[in-house]
Amino acid sequence: MSTLLIGQTGGPTAVINATLAGLIAEAQQQSTITAVWGMRHGLEGLLGEQFVDLSSLTAAQLELLAQTPAAALGSSRRKIAPEDYPQILDLCRKHDVRYLALIGGNGTMTVCQQLAAQAAAADMEFSVIGVPKTIDNDLAVTDHCPGYGSAARFLALAARDTGRDLAAMTTFDDVLILEALGRHTGWLAAASALGKSEPDDAPHLIYVPEVAFDETQFLDDAHRIHSRLGHVFIVVGEGIRYADGTFVGQQGAPRDTMGRVLYSAAQGASTYLANLLRERYGWQTRPLRPSLVGRDFSACVSATDRAEAYQVGQAAARHLADGHSGVMITLERPTDQPYTTQPGMVSLARVAGVEKLLPLCYMDDAGTMVTPAFYDYAQPLIGDPLPPILRL
Repeated sequence: MSTLLIGQTGGPTAVINATLAGLIAEAQQQSTITAVWGMRHGLEGLLGEQFVDLSSLTAAQLELLAQTPAAALGSSRRKIAPEDYPQILDLCRKHDVRYLALIGGNGTMTVCQQLAAQAAAADMEFSVIGVPKTIDNDLAVTDHCPGYGSAARFLALAARDTGRDLAAMTTFDDVLILEALGRHTGWLAAASALGKSEPDDAPHLIYVPEVAFDETQFLDDAHRIHSRLGHVFIVVGEGIRYADGTFVGQQGAPRDTMGRVLYSAAQGASTYLANLLRERYGWQTRPLRPSLVGRDFSACVSATDRAEAYQVGQAAARHLADGHSGVMITLERPTDQPYTTQPGMVSLARVAGVEKLLPLCYMDDAGTMVTPAFYDYAQPLIGDPLPPILRL
């Protein structure tokens, strides 16, 4: 028996199950794969031998799965310790698991690399492949990551529509600060500009972690725009930081088991900066933290994102059946006009431990607005054009 075992790890996305569906559907067509199992809650479930048989899911069930948000198998953020790797491999031997596919982000790719290396060193007949998933869009080599396009679409709509709300309430509200997810990168914060059709549309200012935050300049920028428009809409990445590396609004915040700031328990950049503007100028300010809402929001799924998520799942099953191991599936963009992509493959050694930051060429000289190059890159990823609006 040659079983394919699939896990979902880290933060879910709105299209992570499309990847799972693609994996299962393609595995069902591969003669070398005789069974498909899922692990409950990632490698945490594997270590606890909590499995679900996915082999007999029908085409109709897989179609529904591909439209289901969040991680259908359950996810986990359990940090894998060095002593866990031999146990994982032993359990795979015990259950005749020949193929392992993990759908995840940066940490997952490091785990995949370690498992593949240790299996090879033990001369074990065992193939491991990493399948990309992250709204942060921070995996190296791949043009972009499944999950990002849908979260970007949500941010574009959130900024555009709440920007109209702010403009309508100019006689009462002065400032709205939208805080985008992205621990170290500004890909999502930048995407908030994708709904702009006029220069004065929201957002007016965007701050990303890749550009050191200057509080004095921030106050001046906000005042300049407010003086002209009577309001100002600002987007900040949750991980923006000062030049010394200190995170804005997160001083003294508690941390999780992996040493990362618990944003849910921190004041947050948006709240801190809203208070700062209120104290300095006496403005009516509102922080807005959609947080996890945009990560799994099925109403804002990009059709392009869902299709590509399914394709990387299919590619993963094919490459496993062909005997590939120690690799991650990528998305390659052969052409921009028209926009096309195709699945590729890269060694995990080039991906594990590497974080792809938002290139500075995607931000203007002031570091507060995206450039046309970013629109060219990101616009195709959010799928169909955003619904039009009428201005009176």
